[in-house]
Amino acid sequence: MGRSFESVRMGVNDLSLRWSKAGRALKKEDQSYAKELADMAKKHSSEAFYALDDPLEAAVFSVLIELLKDREIYKQDPVK
Repeated sequence: MGRSFESVRMGVNDLSLRWSKAGRALKKEDQSYAKELADMAKKHSSEAFYALDDPLEAAVFSVLIELLKDREIYKQDPVK
């Protein structure tokens, strides 16, 4: 017998894949942002697996962490 439910990690990977596919429908100049967003969603899925049980919540949490990290880097070196 296999799993009867999807793990958070698998759910985040599926969500990220859907976000990537949705990004292809965007204007050419916005497609790279959609890919980056989908990649950000997967970055912390392993860690979020321990604390969160909703794949969407885990993906959004991961994206927010990455955005805050980017903001911190920008504050230190606004030329980037």
